Order: sequence, then C-alpha cells, then structure tokens
Amino acid sequence: QVQLVESGGGLVQVGGSLRLSCAASGRTFSSYAKAWFRQAPGKEREFVASIRGSSYITDYADSVKGRFTISRDNAKNTVSLQMSSLKPEDTAVYYCAVADTIGGVRSPRDYPYWGQGTQVTVSS
Repeated sequence: QVQLVESGGGLVQVGGSLRLSCAASGRTFSSYAKAWFRQAPGKEREFVASIRGSSYITDYADSVKGRFTISRDNAKNTVSLQMSSLKPEDTAVYYCAVADTIGGVRSPRDYPYWGQGTQVTVSS
C-alpha cells in the first residue's frame, strides 16, 4: 500500500519560515517527479513546486519563486518544502504528490499519489 505522509505544518507569523516534509512508503519513486500543491478555502488546488526524480531540475509557481525551495532525498524516499518570508496568502492545506512522469507537469491530474495534507496558517 502506497502512502505519503506530510508533516511540519503549523501557525506562523508573517515573514516567518516553515519546513514541510513528506515521507513515502510502500514503493520507491526515484524515477518520478515530486511536487507540492496547496489548496486554500474556496479555491482550487494549485501547483506550488516540483523537482525531478533523476535530476535536480525544479519548477516553481510565480507566487512562491524566490521564497520557497523544494528538495528531495531519494535514498530516504522523502521530499521537503522550505518556506520563507511567508505571507497571509500562503495560508492553505499543503499536499505532497508523486507524478507518473519524470517531470515537467503542473496539473494535479498528472500526480496519482497524494498525501493527506498539512495545514499552514500565516497570521499577522
């Protein structure tokens, strides 16, 4: 049974930082892209960042570019998201996901494996 479990969410002040982690079990995903998505209340799930499985090519949404950094450790089957300079508009449930391709995709439809999500709340 494939499982992805996120951790590290919480409440932070504007300008603060958080590091999210996602651990996968039941299967290794070294060849495939990993990504983070987020979903705020009343909004569709949106792409945040991705990293390829066999290289370190990354992709970031414009809204987080320069503030968030995605990383992975294939040996540990994990993917992380370092978030800095957080803004209230970053408030959302954050989900990790694994693609069925090597990368270059942003649609949730391209990611068959998902975690349960972790809440990030940024307050003034």
